[in-house]
Amino acid sequence: MQPTTYDMLVIGGGINGTGIARDAAGRGLTVLLCERGDLAEFTSSSSTKLIHGGLRYLEYYEFRLVREALAERERLLAQAPHVIWPLRFVLPHDEGLRPAWMLRLGLFLYDHLARLRTLPGSASVRLRAGAHGAPLQPRLTRGFAYSDCWVEDSRLVVLNAMDARERGADIRTRTAVDAARRDDGTWIAHLRDIATGRIETVHARIVVNAAGPWVGQTLGSTLGIASRAAVRLVKGSHIVVPKMYEGEHAYILQQPDRRIVFAIPYERDFTLVGTTDVPHAGEPGPVAISPDETRYLCDCINRSFARRIGPDDVVWSFSGVRPLFDDAAKNASAVTRDYVLDLSDRDGRLPVLSVFGGKITTYRRLAEHAMEKLAPYAPDLTPAWTAGSTLPGGDMPGADLERFLADLRLRKPFLPPALARRLARAYGTRVDRLLGAAHSLADLGERFGDDLTAVEVDYLTIHEWARSADDILWRRSKLGLRIPPEGQARLAAYLKGRAAAA
Repeated sequence: MQPTTYDMLVIGGGINGTGIARDAAGRGLTVLLCERGDLAEFTSSSSTKLIHGGLRYLEYYEFRLVREALAERERLLAQAPHVIWPLRFVLPHDEGLRPAWMLRLGLFLYDHLARLRTLPGSASVRLRAGAHGAPLQPRLTRGFAYSDCWVEDSRLVVLNAMDARERGADIRTRTAVDAARRDDGTWIAHLRDIATGRIETVHARIVVNAAGPWVGQTLGSTLGIASRAAVRLVKGSHIVVPKMYEGEHAYILQQPDRRIVFAIPYERDFTLVGTTDVPHAGEPGPVAISPDETRYLCDCINRSFARRIGPDDVVWSFSGVRPLFDDAAKNASAVTRDYVLDLSDRDGRLPVLSVFGGKITTYRRLAEHAMEKLAPYAPDLTPAWTAGSTLPGGDMPGADLERFLADLRLRKPFLPPALARRLARAYGTRVDRLLGAAHSLADLGERFGDDLTAVEVDYLTIHEWARSADDILWRRSKLGLRIPPEGQARLAAYLKGRAAAA
């Protein structure tokens, strides 16, 4: 059998890999993406889940990055209004840390670096005169409010993979690229199916190394190329605790070490706290939070909130390793969050493009820049197209989720309000494909706990590459916070039965 030939092989199924695969497929290239685990299994599902300009990056004079991120914030909000939505942040002024004039100046720049702005601008806040100050310590009397966005990070990755597939890309999860080499005018790559061990050989004209924390290892060990750029691994950890305050706003809290920590409403009944920035010298993943990080995050909250928390209050935690471009900064928090695209070829042919750094907010623009660098190797490439596109499920009239939700409840009145909202948030207009002809809750099949049903599980396995209970409970959703062990075991058994019958 002749090996399959692709225009582009993408290694890595995180946000950058799926974003590049989507962009390339939409420009007419034949694309194969290989991810050795689940989509977004590592770094891309372990973010603080914000689409933001990066207010604190202004301290490090990252004006280009902030301007680009603010522009992308507006675009992505319009492209995926079901998984991205506005979030108001409260920044208390803490005496002895950054002076009020510095915060006010930073927010002024933040407002005006955004060329197009649909979100409310910044404003001063009297903390003791309203709800914003209620959960905080009395010593915090004034502050500021500004706008950014929340994102369901792992779902954003899946949506990019879905759109790439619908434009012709071949997306393979649980598939490792064991080795690739340039030979006889092509890249020859050896793929291995993680579940079966089956080996396959494919050819490609272009290789994109978007392996995240493994970008350096992939470049050297898998592709046999010495890099001119270096990756710096930084672990970021988050904790989830029972809800600490009422309201839909978040807090951005200054710390004596000049870092900032967020407290964000999470999954209705919880508060998300993070993140840490810890240099990481071990294997890139999987990683877990350390006791020191847990104590650090609890202490950060206890400096500002009236209610104290400790390690025993943590109901869940998650950690990820960020592959930052090594700019030689001494402090991990000061390392640039900008991206570097390192291009190598042989005699003007057979390029490999490696992605160093980046942040989830700028993934779409990073993909455009990647395609600009690769354009000389793909003469039939069509023009850039993603800026004005929508992601699967985001094509609701006026990008208005509430209007869509009201219509969904009229069409499917049997759905409990909480379930209807969760499905609309997760799937947008694709929820109609999920629900199909269902006319009652019984039509949705077995329930595994909370509101997860067999119909949704089947949709996720057929359309979104879900194979394990963790894929569904922690990446396609966060229902792992709610479904008890008995329900999780039944879900795992159900998935095993589906796989055996396939």
